Amino acid sequence: MPDRRHFLSTLALAPLALRGQDAPNFPPTRKITKGPGFHWFAYYDKLQFSPDNRLVLSNKVSFEHRSPTAEDVIEVGMVDIQDGDKWIPLGKSNAWNWQQGCMLQWIPGTESKVIWNDREKDKFVSHILDVRTMEKHTLPFPIYALSPNGKEGVSCDFSRVADCRPGYGYAGIKDRFFDDMAPEGSGVTHVNLETGVEKLIVSHKTLANTGTVMENHPTSKHHAYHLLVGPDGKRFILLHRWTQPKGGHLTRLITANMDGSDLRIVIPNGYASHFIWRDATHILSQAKGWLGNEDWGDFLFEDKNSGIVEEIGRGILDKAGHLTYLKNNEWILNDTYAQGVRRLQTPHLYHIATKKRIDLGHFPQPPEYKGEWRCDSHPRSSRDEKLVCIDAPDGPNGRQLFLINIEGLMG
Repeated sequence: MPDRRHFLSTLALAPLALRGQDAPNFPPTRKITKGPGFHWFAYYDKLQFSPDNRLVLSNKVSFEHRSPTAEDVIEVGMVDIQDGDKWIPLGKSNAWNWQQGCMLQWIPGTESKVIWNDREKDKFVSHILDVRTMEKHTLPFPIYALSPNGKEGVSCDFSRVADCRPGYGYAGIKDRFFDDMAPEGSGVTHVNLETGVEKLIVSHKTLANTGTVMENHPTSKHHAYHLLVGPDGKRFILLHRWTQPKGGHLTRLITANMDGSDLRIVIPNGYASHFIWRDATHILSQAKGWLGNEDWGDFLFEDKNSGIVEEIGRGILDKAGHLTYLKNNEWILNDTYAQGVRRLQTPHLYHIATKKRIDLGHFPQPPEYKGEWRCDSHPRSSRDEKLVCIDAPDGPNGRQLFLINIEGLMG
């Protein structure tokens, strides 16, 4: 891992709002990707850094500011941050979106294996690649979230998601159950990376018939995604969403065992968003209408039905960002959406005990980055928690990866 002097000596020109006199106390930041092409990693809850913190995964694409089509292919690769930020190509993907990429990530518990989703003819698949030997093999299903054991995971129907929530599914394959509002034949699946077996464990029909589903209209399409396995590998989170006649959707946060049993409706009122496991029995989630706060906020829930515990960081920790626990759950890494006239996104750290917030920089997002193809910063920590990587527009260079050195900021 490069030390702070090396980091400072290799600073690249960051967005102007980062480096000006209005931001003298932001930590050192450098850009680690460049054109030709635009780079981004996407979601915040995947392993982007290699176990030794040297290699940083990324997607690469040749265009911006429109939806992907079935013909659009991206390159997947990694940046060696100890070798001049060298770009190392790894493969291609024909199954991706702007918000979550192709689920590119390091496989937990391995030293050199990565996985990502792709499309082969009329089927979504995933590739496992050893970046040392370049040996690759393909699984007959896509993945969404992996267990900490690196041997299993959960997935969803990406065609269904593309129909119900544009920007989060994949183009190229039509939803088999397009006319069925809550199909029994699709939903959340358990996937085994060792045997190549996929099994449906929670159907959309089951979700639609579990508990009270408010505002469930005849035209409401049910879908499940935003999956995340718990830190002990025993349970996972899903967001159950159903569309509304006038647009938009309502959302419940539900947990289940890895075989789909013991469904628990943790957030039942239709208002749940970004979340992260704090530990095996608690979930930090953005939600609305709890503990006297009628607005959105960051709330800690127990993994049980309506398991509200407390609100975290009201008025300080951003209530709409992408959350990660750091330093033995004493700190939270988060960000904001574009704010103010300058449309600044602000990754930040929040110390729970003292309610202290440390902003890590302001990253301007030009107005053409909007809707489905916006460029959320989605902050991701290195495994040693000394670096944060974000996606951010870099003026005419488009979206690129930036490293922020947070060593020493959390004590």
